[in-house]
Amino acid sequence: MIFDNKFIQQRIKKAELLKKEGYNPYSNDSKRNTTVEKYLNVNSDITDKENQRDENRHYIVSGRIKFLRIMGKASFAKIEDESGMLQIYVARDNLPESFYNNIFKKNIEVGDIIEVHGYPFVTGKGELSLHVTELNLLTKAISPLPEKFHGVTDKEIRYRKRYLDLIMNADVRKTFKIRSKVISLTRHFFEDKGFLEVETPMMHPIAGGANAKPFVTHHNALGIDRYLRIAPELYLKRLIVGGFEAVFEINRNFRNEGMDATHNPEFTSIEFYWAYKTYKDLIEITKEYFEYLFDHLNLPTMLPYGDMEVNFDNFTEIPLIESLTTIGGVPAEVTGNKDKIIEFLNSKSITVKPGMNLGQLQGELFDEFVEEKLIDPTFITEYPVDISPLARRSDENPEITERFELFIAGREIANAFSELNDPVDQLARFEAQVEAKDSGDDEAHEMDRDFVEALSYGMAPTAGQGIGIDRLVMLLTNEHSIRDVLLFPAMKPQHVED
Repeated sequence: MIFDNKFIQQRIKKAELLKKEGYNPYSNDSKRNTTVEKYLNVNSDITDKENQRDENRHYIVSGRIKFLRIMGKASFAKIEDESGMLQIYVARDNLPESFYNNIFKKNIEVGDIIEVHGYPFVTGKGELSLHVTELNLLTKAISPLPEKFHGVTDKEIRYRKRYLDLIMNADVRKTFKIRSKVISLTRHFFEDKGFLEVETPMMHPIAGGANAKPFVTHHNALGIDRYLRIAPELYLKRLIVGGFEAVFEINRNFRNEGMDATHNPEFTSIEFYWAYKTYKDLIEITKEYFEYLFDHLNLPTMLPYGDMEVNFDNFTEIPLIESLTTIGGVPAEVTGNKDKIIEFLNSKSITVKPGMNLGQLQGELFDEFVEEKLIDPTFITEYPVDISPLARRSDENPEITERFELFIAGREIANAFSELNDPVDQLARFEAQVEAKDSGDDEAHEMDRDFVEALSYGMAPTAGQGIGIDRLVMLLTNEHSIRDVLLFPAMKPQHVED
C-alpha cells in the first residue's frame, strides 16, 4: 500500500495526535504578510553591530522546514518558501505554556510547512534571522524528505517525482523560473513587433506541417481518427491567406518518435508567420530576438555550455552544400553526386536507407559531419527542395529553397523559410510526399487538399519560422538533457503492485 512505510506511519500518528490536542495539522488560515526574500531585504539594516534586533518590527513568514535542530529550551530551524531560506529561533519562553515541549518538540518535523510570527535579529554568527513569538503548523508532511546534504540526485526519481526535486533543489526551481521568463519575454517581443497571438487546433484531420510520425487518437462524437499536431504551420498560413499579416503561436507539438537528450514526444515551440517578408528578414529578427532575451535575462553574450563557450556576438551564415566541404570536410566532388555520397557514407560505416534521394543524402552528410561542429550561432541556408516540402524555391536555383536552420552548440534551435505560395507547386510536392509515404517513409507529409485550396485564393509573400523553446532553455540554462527543462518529461511507466 502507498502508506506502508514505517516512517510515514509514525508521521500519520503524529498528525492524529495533533488533532486530538486540538491542533489542525492541515490548517487553512495563513496570515503570512511577507516572503523570505522581502524579509531579508527590508531588515538588512539589522546586521549593524549597534542594532542587532528590533522587537518593534513584526513579521509573519511561512515556509517548509528544511533544517531543524531541537535543543533543551530553544531550537533553531530553517524554513524555505519560493523566494529563499530563512533561519528562525524558537525559544520555550516565547511560546504558550506546554506548546514548546508537547507540540513543537514532539510533533513538528523537517518537511512540515509552518507559519511563524516574530521580529528580526542577528545571531552571534552574524546571520539575519527571525525570533519566533508565535508558531502555527499549516501542513503536516507525512512523507519524510530525502537526506538534506545530498537531496535528490537520482535522475529517475527527479523526473518521476518532480515535486520532490523542486522541494530539495533550489537550482531546479531557478531553471524553471528562467523557462517561464523566456516564454513571457518571447510573447512580449513578438507582440511589440506587431504580431498577433493566435490559437490553432491541437487535433488535426491530417498530420501536416512537418515530416514526422504522429500520435493518433479517436474522436468519438465524429467517429473519426484525429492526429495530435506535429506542427501548427499549415493552420497559421491559412490565417495569412485570410488577411492577417503577422501571427504567432506558442504551444505544444507532439511527435511519436524516439526520446533522447534533445527529443521529447511533446515539446513547446513558437511558430510565427510574417507577410511581405523573406527568410532574410527572419535572420535579422532572430538576431534581435536573441539580443532581447540576453538583455532582459542579464546573460553574458559569451555563454558557457558544457565544455564549450558560445559567442552570441558571432552570428554567421553559410549555405548547406558549402558547409559540407568547408566545415564537414566532405570532398567537393562528392557533395553533388548521389552515388558518390552513398559510397562516401559507406566508407565511413554509415548505413544509408534505401531509396534516399540526392537532397536526403546531402542532409545525411550534414547531420553526420557538420551539425555538431556548429558551436557559435550559425544560419545554415539554401536547403535542397527534396527535404523542404513547404519552402519556396530559389529564383536563381530551383533545386534549393529559401530556407535556413539555426544551429547553436551543435544543435538545431530554429527552422525558417520563405513560404511556398504557389498552389500548383505545393500540390506537386505533396504528391511527391505521398509517393514517398507509399514507399515506406512513415514521416513523409500527407496530402492536405484544403491547404492547397487555401493557397489557391492567394497567400501574400510570407516568411515563417519555428523556434524550439525547450532546446532554447537548455542552451540558456546550461542543461544538457531536455528532461531537465521539462517539468514533467515523458517516462516509461513503473510497474507497481498494490
